[in-house]
Amino acid sequence: MELLTNSPLLTLFLVVALGAVLGAIPFGPLRLGAAGALFVGIIVGFYVPKHGSQMALVQQLGLALFVYGVGLSAGQTFFRDLRKQYKLILAAALSLVAAVAVTVLGGLGLGMKTELSVGVFAGALTTTPALAAATDLTGSQNPAVGYSLAYPAGVIIGIIMVGFFVTRRWPGQRDTPALAGQKLQAVTAVVSKEISMRDVPGWLDQSIRMSYLRSGDSIRVIAPGQILNKSDQVVVVGLPADVDKAVAAIGYALPEHLANDRSVVEFQSFIVSRSRIAGSTVADLNLAARFGAVVTRIKRGDIETLAADDKTVELGDRLFVAYPREEERNLAAFFGDSRNSVAQVDAIALGLGIACGVLLGMVKISLPGGSSFQLGSAAGPLVVGLILGYLQRTGPIVWQLPQGANLTVRQLGLMLFLAAVGISSGPAFVKMAFTELGVRAGFLGVLVATVTLVVMGLAGRVLGLSAARTAGSMAGSLGQPALLAYAQSRTNDERIEAGYATIFAFGIVLKIILVSVVLLF
Repeated sequence: MELLTNSPLLTLFLVVALGAVLGAIPFGPLRLGAAGALFVGIIVGFYVPKHGSQMALVQQLGLALFVYGVGLSAGQTFFRDLRKQYKLILAAALSLVAAVAVTVLGGLGLGMKTELSVGVFAGALTTTPALAAATDLTGSQNPAVGYSLAYPAGVIIGIIMVGFFVTRRWPGQRDTPALAGQKLQAVTAVVSKEISMRDVPGWLDQSIRMSYLRSGDSIRVIAPGQILNKSDQVVVVGLPADVDKAVAAIGYALPEHLANDRSVVEFQSFIVSRSRIAGSTVADLNLAARFGAVVTRIKRGDIETLAADDKTVELGDRLFVAYPREEERNLAAFFGDSRNSVAQVDAIALGLGIACGVLLGMVKISLPGGSSFQLGSAAGPLVVGLILGYLQRTGPIVWQLPQGANLTVRQLGLMLFLAAVGISSGPAFVKMAFTELGVRAGFLGVLVATVTLVVMGLAGRVLGLSAARTAGSMAGSLGQPALLAYAQSRTNDERIEAGYATIFAFGIVLKIILVSVVLLF
């Protein structure tokens, strides 16, 4: 205890380590995951209360790293789906208004002061900027007490409900299909009649790609606009249904695979580690003209997608290319093909990006009645991350992090944030948790979190969204990074992160505004 008391750094990383252990322990079907650091931090913070005042910067740093990484990763998907998901955003607004009603009515019914109720509102929705707004408007520490009592309740209820929804398998008729889990296949087709590539189903809409062509005794990489002659053999790549349709139009499938012959045309993957081509589309690479090559697939993390012409290439991507054997060295130099390079973080881009996010979070936005609010270190870096993730690059600066580096930065940030929150809120939580007032505040926190999540869950179902996107939006409406990490640990689906990013920043702004509404009562 003396060591912990004298070293806040030792305390912080011990909480991170023990939190990871707790997060890995199964409680029935439930695992706390990254949220384990929060609960270990609460216990440790009670015994070393002096460290709580030193954790503010760590909280801000951890949260900024996490949400900025989420923004970079989800930027492309967020802006692509924004028009489609406006109904989901309206549902989030409805869920938060419902949370305000529960807070006001529940607080009055349980005999709680408004200053404490507004802290419960911010804590149950795990939104630190809302707490900051409440503290600023009231000039009291009561909101912080309510926040510390309701925060763990919000996390626990969130994990339970998000865990329930994310594992559902209902069809999301109005949602985009998941890229994760889709298996591309390559089939060699024999041409039964002369046909242009442009007339093959799926070629123009980029749902298939073609790579190898055998014409007579020669094998080469297929050229754009190629006319396929009778008895030619061609390799078609895509999802099974799209490949079957294309092969049926071309002729028939051949049991032997043309790509197994590597005597003239080689096929392998290259790692994109050269920053100059990051942010380019597949069409911009112009591999056919440069090297007589064609890229058929892109693998980003565990997700493999077809290399359509409009697909953007990011650092760390693996591109699967069919090419003439003599061009291998030139292709490796073109892509970079260096594992070491993509394991590194561009400190200039990361520093500038988060700095811009922090600056945006510091901007004060005036509200009617003379009050104001700021996006803070949560929403500011997220908004900037979304924008930069969409832009990919600005001149020589590549904003996008390689996926492996992005995940590492996010995980580190999340664990630091949750550990610091636990340590700083531990004394107040333990002091109040087992009093009558603490029980009432915790109960109200459970009600607020439950109503918010139930409304979002039902909205996702009514709107015809997938369980994955619904779970992500639930985590975003609660504003809890641990819920996003937990949902992603249960299933690999990029729509979880997209749903989270769609709601998170909007939710923080609306919660800050709604703090003033709660204080009216």
